Amino acid sequence: MRKIIVLTFITLDGVMQAPGAPDEDTSGGFEYGGWSAPYNDEVSGQMMRKQMAPADLLLGRKTYDIFAGYWPQHAEYWPGINEATKYVLSNTLEQSDWSNTIFLKNVADIQKLKNTDGPDLKVWGSGELARLLLKHDLVDELWLKLYPVVLGNGKRLFNDTIIPAAFTLTESTVTPGGVIFANYKRAGEVKTGTIGG
Repeated sequence: MRKIIVLTFITLDGVMQAPGAPDEDTSGGFEYGGWSAPYNDEVSGQMMRKQMAPADLLLGRKTYDIFAGYWPQHAEYWPGINEATKYVLSNTLEQSDWSNTIFLKNVADIQKLKNTDGPDLKVWGSGELARLLLKHDLVDELWLKLYPVVLGNGKRLFNDTIIPAAFTLTESTVTPGGVIFANYKRAGEVKTGTIGG
């Protein structure tokens, strides 16, 4: 069985929209694209190279469109991206010029894929897909990159459609710029109690 790992750039108030560039995703009138760029440093670069280690990708259609328009021509920055299998959840796309792309139609297709043998499945960006996976308890690990900025609006990773779930911190690093790289793995049901009781 494969692990599904959701990797997300996220602000203190939970926004994940357009971390990489001003024109990455301006939907909803979003004006803060590229909000992660000012915090890049050597440590965050090392952590990103580690997280970009070879794996298969599981992507939503919008993120796939962004990736397919950029990475085939810039693969020197992400070794193995063109050779990796890209699984894309889409109701509209059925073929692509980007090598090793396979289209999935629904959650059942993702569950079947998860139950096969093969490399881990890394979900980059893909907010709608990430929320769908969290709703159906298909996320094994969350690799969050928490940035010291609040934006007030924009697409968020967590909303009220996801199921309650507990996670355990497995690894963390704080960069000189204040970015927290925190990896969590799924750890059963949510437990409650009384503080000091």
